[in-house]
Amino acid sequence: MIQECNIRHANINDLDNLIPLLKLLFAIEADFSFDEAKQRRGLELMLERPNERCIMVAEVNNEIIGMCTAQLVITTAEGGTAALIEDVVIKEEYRGQGIGRQMMNALEAWAWQKGVKRLQLLADRSNTPALEFYKRLNWNRTQLICLHKKER
Repeated sequence: MIQECNIRHANINDLDNLIPLLKLLFAIEADFSFDEAKQRRGLELMLERPNERCIMVAEVNNEIIGMCTAQLVITTAEGGTAALIEDVVIKEEYRGQGIGRQMMNALEAWAWQKGVKRLQLLADRSNTPALEFYKRLNWNRTQLICLHKKER
């Protein structure tokens, strides 16, 4: 078990340490491919508006070993805001030690403090370990499916 794990908000100085985590995540997600320039720009955009977006990181011995992100969106179904959670990833050697739970709890606390009505996330349907993790954290499946369309 990890003795000292620091969960904190990311800042611009963390960018170079977050990119490899996204590369790790995108390697297991069939719908995404890694492009460092795009991922760097996406992270920069996340960090530009800390009142609306959040990147939470987990550190062990001053090394960032995990991350998750959230951004606020309007939900007409709930008549308020929801937090869209993405990019949940922890280096493989640190999984199963409660770090993901701590990181997600911190991200959820940020969202609830912002007054969200609902948390929502997307997960790769073939990523069984992730789906089991979310189930242990009391996330529920919905009848919705995700569709997307890219710019031509």
